Amino acid sequence: MPKTGTERFATLLSPIRAGTRELRNRVVMGSMHTRLETEPDGIERQIAFYAERARGEAAIIVTGGFSPNAEGIFDPEGPRLDDPEAARALRPICAAVQAEGSLICAQILHAGRYAKIEGCVAPSPIRAPINRFTPREMTDADIRRTIDDFATAAANAQAAGFDGVEIMGSEGYLINEFTVTHTNRREDDWGGSVANRHRFPVEIVRAVRARCGPDFLIIYRISAADLVEGGAPAEEIAALARSIEAAGADILNTGIGWHEARVPTIAYPVPRAVWRKAAANVKAAVSIPVVASNRINTPDIAEDILASGDADMVSMARPFLADPHFVRKAREGRADEINTCIACNQACLDFIFSDRTVSCLVNPRAGRETMFRDTPAAQPRNVAVVGGGAAGMAAAAEAARLGHRVTLFEAGDRLGGQLNLARAAPGKDEFDETLRYYASQIARHGVTLRLGQRAGGADLAGFDHVVIATGVVPRIPDLPGVDHPRVATYAQILSGERVAGDTVAVMGAGGIGHDVAEFLVTDPAEAHDPAVFCETWGVDPAFAAPGALAGDPLAPRPARRKVIMLQRKTAKAGAGLGVSTGWILRNALRKHGVEAIGGVVYERIDDAGLHILVDGQPRTIAADTIVLCTGQEPERSLAEDLAARGIAATMIGGAKEAAELDALRAIDEGVRLAQSL
Repeated sequence: MPKTGTERFATLLSPIRAGTRELRNRVVMGSMHTRLETEPDGIERQIAFYAERARGEAAIIVTGGFSPNAEGIFDPEGPRLDDPEAARALRPICAAVQAEGSLICAQILHAGRYAKIEGCVAPSPIRAPINRFTPREMTDADIRRTIDDFATAAANAQAAGFDGVEIMGSEGYLINEFTVTHTNRREDDWGGSVANRHRFPVEIVRAVRARCGPDFLIIYRISAADLVEGGAPAEEIAALARSIEAAGADILNTGIGWHEARVPTIAYPVPRAVWRKAAANVKAAVSIPVVASNRINTPDIAEDILASGDADMVSMARPFLADPHFVRKAREGRADEINTCIACNQACLDFIFSDRTVSCLVNPRAGRETMFRDTPAAQPRNVAVVGGGAAGMAAAAEAARLGHRVTLFEAGDRLGGQLNLARAAPGKDEFDETLRYYASQIARHGVTLRLGQRAGGADLAGFDHVVIATGVVPRIPDLPGVDHPRVATYAQILSGERVAGDTVAVMGAGGIGHDVAEFLVTDPAEAHDPAVFCETWGVDPAFAAPGALAGDPLAPRPARRKVIMLQRKTAKAGAGLGVSTGWILRNALRKHGVEAIGGVVYERIDDAGLHILVDGQPRTIAADTIVLCTGQEPERSLAEDLAARGIAATMIGGAKEAAELDALRAIDEGVRLAQSL
């Protein structure tokens, strides 16, 4: 017999004691910036957001970061906890979460030199490379006042009904800045020796414990691997962990990497669970529960980390955006129905960095819970969805969930559409989880699946509503020689229909061009094998060296081919990529020797190769393979057929608008259309 959820994930779902509290399982929903607090209906939306995750059975929910004072806000709109009245306004959020059986902790985060404001402060006046403001060096009085501000913020959280706080001591924020020589050049009692550099966080924990009493949960987020030069070695991290435990913390959560680090930490090119041994180092130093974090996105991985003894608990943030019921589904034996985080960052971090509220590519409801309904359709309709890519799968699954009778037509022999191409890029096989999720939803909700059937007008005449989600086809440029045998489309390369030669010219440097280039030059093991990843990015796999670095993260790496990426634009290649992932792709391609040329005029293709003009000068690229990443065209032939027959239809996804391989928009449109039926 197959194992039940509680048998399969026995450690993950087992209770654990932290301080004076008994936790129902070993899962922490990690802190995330959401910007929900900036919305006019911010409290209502936060109640819905956090309560839904509590309903999904996370043991502890940690909020986004609240600053303890005016100097520590991440940006001018950043939330604070120094006003008791403003803190009390959060009480309904706490009550909603606790009513569902979870504990809720407010994260207290002082941004330090990362604060994007005039007058930001730091232990030493060293500007962060990701901030235009140079911080003011804190005086002794500033430091002591800030310690008291942390305690006051914690007391305000306690009065508002929070079960505890998480003190943010990692990711390069203020507390972390005090602990390492990278940012602390002081020569007074707050710098120099290890004990002096650790004094600030230790005094904060002591002050919070003294102010809030023994039953208030204190989580300290410790940097387990700074990933910057001048970062802490393992012995200093262990010493800090012991001091924080002695000062009164109940749980140590682990943070990985500073925001300015040149090593990727949470995006899809990072192997799952690669940081687990950093948590194990901390666990070996203390007796209180230690939490592993970053790139843990399935209950199987979480269980393996816990059962191995590398950590006592796991923290997952974005996986709770993708599926708020992650833990409950695991417990109920429905792990195959978990909508898994694919670490794309497109609607979470990239939205936050562009001043939008958080959401999720694979779950458009995230952060927008009040805008969607779960009640079944009052009048179920007979719906045809044509096209089994991201948009079509999302529309079919959601419409069927709401009670409509749905038939999904897909001309190919499998679902996925363009996702089957996107998944070929290193690390993007995380899309396999999305395909697995939609397959389970389509089966669970009774969608009639017609694989291998190209629907025509005659097939669709009897339906109440027709949804066209036929996607895109590669755009073929009007260029002499474009039909040369050396030319291939991105679809042919990524699908494996064509194998590229040793020298490749990639026409187009957008998202698809970067994916194709990385597919051609990198070893897939870099995104799957922790040892290869660490070697590629200069990380010490034992997490013992200062900053956990064993080499230059940008050092050149062997490439499987010589690739030249070209674009008409004069802007930097990849300028339109995601804020949180674009730098990773650009650095990865540079490391593997990819040449990027902008301002190109394409002239022709012949036996000699690709002829171009650069700054008016002719150049011939003697490429074995020339890959067209020159855009897409909507596939609308069915729409024209239906219009001629007088059958009304709605277009979504790439059929509506061809814009790269935009799964974010496709899934969002699919779900919203189903909600509107």
